[in-house]
Amino acid sequence: MPAVSMERRTTAISGFVESLQEPRTPYISPKRFSAALGIQVAGLANLAGVHRNTMRNPASERLQDKLREMVRVIAAAATLTGDVSKAIFWYRNEPIADYDHKTAAELVAEGHADAVMAHLRDLENGASG
Repeated sequence: MPAVSMERRTTAISGFVESLQEPRTPYISPKRFSAALGIQVAGLANLAGVHRNTMRNPASERLQDKLREMVRVIAAAATLTGDVSKAIFWYRNEPIADYDHKTAAELVAEGHADAVMAHLRDLENGASG
């Protein structure tokens, strides 16, 4: 893979991650992240496995932990696809056969982000998925 292509991927992913930051804070913004995913904030709460009222406190450690897991998986998928939009689509919609045909979003919500990351590493290393 040419270095320029990888550099562009890294820049796109960095821009995506930076676009999620709550202004003037070190936090991921639930509003910005839900907009990036194309869902309501309440839908993001469901994907994150937290109560919708938790979204009102973006500084919540539990919320930020969940959102960081989601971003980590989407960023890893974007590295593989070269496109953040494709990675988000995959995250929300594509069933993973090895995990009872659940989507990455469902698996991460259930606390299985590491399993999804392992799946992505397998894909990157050429395993069929």
